Amino acid sequence: MNNNICQVTVGGKVYQYPKGIPYRDIASAMQENYRYPIVLVTVDGRLRELHKCLERSCAMEFVTLADDIGHKTYQRSLTLLMLKAMYHVGGHEKVEKIIVQYSMGSGYYCTLQGTVALNEEFLEQVKAYMRDLVRQKLPIVKKNVGTHEAREKFRSYGMLDKEKLFRYRRVSRVNLYELDGFEDYFYGFMTADTGYLKYFDLRLYDEGFVLVFPTRYEPEKLPELVFSRKVFQVQKDSELWGRRLGIDTVGALNQKICQGDSHQMLLIAEALQEQKIAQLAGEIAARRNVKFVMIAGPSSSGKTTFCNRLSIQLSAHGLVPHPVSLDDYYLNRVDTPKDENGEYDFECLEALDLKLLDSDLNTLLSGGQIELPYYNFKTGKREYKGKYLELGEEDILVMEGIHGLNDRLSSCIPKESCYKVYISALTQLNVDEHNRIPTTDGRLIRRMIRDNRTRATSARETIAMWHKVRRGEEKYIFPYQDSADFVFNSALIYELSVLKQYAEPLLFQIPEDAPEYQEAKRLLKFLDYFVGIPGEPVPQNSILREFIGGSCFDV
Repeated sequence: MNNNICQVTVGGKVYQYPKGIPYRDIASAMQENYRYPIVLVTVDGRLRELHKCLERSCAMEFVTLADDIGHKTYQRSLTLLMLKAMYHVGGHEKVEKIIVQYSMGSGYYCTLQGTVALNEEFLEQVKAYMRDLVRQKLPIVKKNVGTHEAREKFRSYGMLDKEKLFRYRRVSRVNLYELDGFEDYFYGFMTADTGYLKYFDLRLYDEGFVLVFPTRYEPEKLPELVFSRKVFQVQKDSELWGRRLGIDTVGALNQKICQGDSHQMLLIAEALQEQKIAQLAGEIAARRNVKFVMIAGPSSSGKTTFCNRLSIQLSAHGLVPHPVSLDDYYLNRVDTPKDENGEYDFECLEALDLKLLDSDLNTLLSGGQIELPYYNFKTGKREYKGKYLELGEEDILVMEGIHGLNDRLSSCIPKESCYKVYISALTQLNVDEHNRIPTTDGRLIRRMIRDNRTRATSARETIAMWHKVRRGEEKYIFPYQDSADFVFNSALIYELSVLKQYAEPLLFQIPEDAPEYQEAKRLLKFLDYFVGIPGEPVPQNSILREFIGGSCFDV
């Protein structure tokens, strides 16, 4: 066989291509088999950008904009395009700094520092320039440089957050991306050129603007900008607190740790959360008609520890809290609804015995007594163990479950008797000014550590089922965020430096030929940004203890 010809297997079919051909050319030949544009390729299970070239015979799979990795590639590349355009239109002398703060619906909330006027006219000029760059299909070029050279570049560009970030990296070289003379660093892969980035918008909001992009479910259509204003405000408050503490990026966090300030920082972060929980308990106690506190939030938000700590604070206000899990109101497994794949759907609202729950809540509200159910997850049946409850004048029920914010869950009781709390780990740190830390990454790492410790679940298994967890959250939790009376942020500014030492050994166990390897590799690279700190100083009542172990609560 000609050594210059490679056998490429795609979907069970074998094709022949010359050695050295760019993956992009192969993707173009295969594009007719895919609904949405191909943006990346996996070669023998390893993710590659399209500008790379074929080196040997291999098996290939293609990543489109409808895949999670492809969607993130689009977001990342669009951010580079936006930054290039903003600095070009505004001028480097007027645009001092652009910060990509956090997710806001299908978009990123960003702020701009400098003397340029951030208004509709400016954004229209930026969008026009972005569209022009898209039409030109300019290449996004990857450049590999030494870490010292990269730091010097960032310093000269005024990107001091990046310069500080790489002060604490052990790697000797760094990948930069260049777009028409504009260089930047990004955590993850990029599209081959600007021609892929057709769908976007820029909209003014609050003190900044939103970079809007499509969802992965409709990657060639801009959605309505739907987001929770309450969650946005909590994120903004958390980010402001981080800046006041001097910790707004990973580089700043590492600097604090290396200066020996980690213990003080840890105590302040824990004190802030306790202050918020005490504030919440005070608000609930002030509403004398409230008899039910409903708590909901996505996976690994720390709901169990939060419920325990809230109950303690409610007790300090003279109330008698009774924590109850909505999971105990599951239907018997055989009666549970099934999803489109014929599997039990434990996350849908109808998986709960709503009739029994309605009856129990009304009985309690009218002064009657109920026997609390207990759901046995091993047998899949509801049991009763002689645990009775009635609510006196100072008693209050604290109920936790994924449907806690859904009005259908509490439609049988007066609204004034119910107080709703949304809890999530809303990461306030950024990797640097242009690379945000997705909230889902923090929660995934938390869950990976907890499930391995309490259920002997491997990191590979946790990663494999994470998309199902996320799908349930998007369907059953996130749409109800704004119905909450109070939003609590359970993220701790120091936590990833602690979680690092627990997560890395679990991620290294995932074999290279596993489908979950690429995600494990991404998370390992992410954790490598952090200088680690030991978990021993973490207080026993900390939300973090729910995941790393050693909690004083039964979690």
